[in-house]
Amino acid sequence: MRIISGIQPTGPLHLGNYLGAVKNWLELQRNKNNECFFFIADYHSLTENFEPKEKYNQILEISAELLALGLDPGKSILFIQSQVPQVTELAWIFNCITPISFLERMTQYKDKSQRQSQNVNAGLFTYPVLQAADILIYRGEAVPVGKDQVQHVELASDAAKFFNNRFGEYFKIPKAILTQTPKIMSLLKPDKKMSKSLGADHCIFLSDSPAEIERKIKKAVTDVGPAKNQKLTTNNQQPVMSPGVSNLFLLLENFGDAKDVKKFLDDYRAGAIKYAELKEVLAKRITDYFSDFRKKKEALLKNSEKISAAYSQGSKKAQKIASKTLGEVKRLVGLRK
Repeated sequence: MRIISGIQPTGPLHLGNYLGAVKNWLELQRNKNNECFFFIADYHSLTENFEPKEKYNQILEISAELLALGLDPGKSILFIQSQVPQVTELAWIFNCITPISFLERMTQYKDKSQRQSQNVNAGLFTYPVLQAADILIYRGEAVPVGKDQVQHVELASDAAKFFNNRFGEYFKIPKAILTQTPKIMSLLKPDKKMSKSLGADHCIFLSDSPAEIERKIKKAVTDVGPAKNQKLTTNNQQPVMSPGVSNLFLLLENFGDAKDVKKFLDDYRAGAIKYAELKEVLAKRITDYFSDFRKKKEALLKNSEKISAAYSQGSKKAQKIASKTLGEVKRLVGLRK
């Protein structure tokens, strides 16, 4: 399949980004039958509050992090969204065939509007159309996403159908590939998704130092009483857990080993769990898991030319495909002969 996915440069990657997106990208890249396109969604990041002086460094940092995690320009097409200008042209054409009513029901627009009530811009409203262009301009067939992003893939499918119905069958209808990991929640507010917008102490960044990881894990919320529908993922017979505890066990399942999970699960069931011990082990496992990543990221940032070369190569490949698609679209809509 031709796989398309992107990530916004709004700061360093955290555990939620890794488990919810990048880990899945790496698995898809390993399948030789897949043709993968992974991009830095810098245009999308402009819809949120940002500092212009920081934006370029954010793009550079996340580009380095994706390479350090294992995305390979020899196996996937890695590129910067704004270096493929054809995508914004296609987005305008999709804007002209997408009903406003379809955008008004996008739940993420409502959520983001509340989060940045002083900056509810037009881009925030129409960015699902740009996402549709991101997918369809490369003739994408599948999009790896978390459950909260499925609605955007559905809108991309709608845009393809609107276009095909109006101008003839051209675009394939893309589908979502769901990540297997449930949402990773904030360390301090486990009823909310892990997010940089909540603050640095709410999430663990992949590049955090061992001391910083330990400090953040120690502060994580644990048992505040059971909550409905909060269960571990490994066994349906497990007791209901509070959100904070469930979140810590979910992280342990992903970064610890089976012995770790069994030991603390047995302790939990016996009512003898020591959260300080659980947090100590979890901090050590996360630290070890990303040890090589931290070294590779540091080395890459000292050689920014290597980063630029990898993404420049991918951007040229992406541009070639995007230019062909846009030319055919323009002919279909009557802008060219």
